[in-house]
Amino acid sequence: MTSPIVTTDWLTDRLLDPTIKVIEVSAKKGDEAGYATSHIPGAINFWWKDLCWDDADRQFVTPEQLAKRLGDFGISDEDRLVLYGEPVQYGTYAFWALTMAGHPNLMVLDGGRTKWLADDLPVTDSVPETEAVEYKVQSPNEWMRLGRDNIRDNLGKEGRFLLDVRSPEEYSGERVMEHGQFDHGAERGGRIPGAQHLFFKELINDDDTFKSAEELKAKFDSVGADPEKVDEIVAYCRLSHRATLAWTAMTYILGYEGVKIYDGSWTEWGSIVGFPVER
Repeated sequence: MTSPIVTTDWLTDRLLDPTIKVIEVSAKKGDEAGYATSHIPGAINFWWKDLCWDDADRQFVTPEQLAKRLGDFGISDEDRLVLYGEPVQYGTYAFWALTMAGHPNLMVLDGGRTKWLADDLPVTDSVPETEAVEYKVQSPNEWMRLGRDNIRDNLGKEGRFLLDVRSPEEYSGERVMEHGQFDHGAERGGRIPGAQHLFFKELINDDDTFKSAEELKAKFDSVGADPEKVDEIVAYCRLSHRATLAWTAMTYILGYEGVKIYDGSWTEWGSIVGFPVER
């Protein structure tokens, strides 16, 4: 299987390919996003929630809604999409979400915006014009995500491995978000009982590219996330963005099968009355 994780060199050689659509997925919206200042030539921009979340609910859009959103931006189901993030985990989040949504041809840029700028590759502030096209509704891969009740009902289940990729301060319960002046996003600090910790930054280099397969395997093995020893690996973080970096590494670099995401993650679990918390 050809890896969907592509390099900056690979994308540079294909920037003029009309069958490829490049998408920058941003943590911030509008003029606050780095996209407004500079981006890969030809890239269109989605604020991460606008790409795949319902307007009024903390839930993914239906396949029909997603088809309309993508089609309105000139994206068809036949296009090859190259996703990258600002920061990097927003690219892997979109990659995971659109894989789950069933888009047939997806790629994610290794290192995202950080690597592109580090390589001093061309950027622009020009926003490409788009024309709406038809996007045929796809069949979703719902098995890739788990809900809170599934996690709660299977706590301590033999063979299930819970992987927490948040910062050490979040895992210990000292904070509920990684950094910043404000500390918000959940009512309680702590972790899901039994979850093992591997900080997501241990999976990537300084330029946000993934570490080698050998290094990644050693990292996952060190905490027990070894498919030869467990039946199922489920990753989570605060909002599930960072967890998708681990999912991408395990699925497409190491070839682990059946890795799942608990996308409610800590913002959901840490705010539900009666759900168990470990500190």
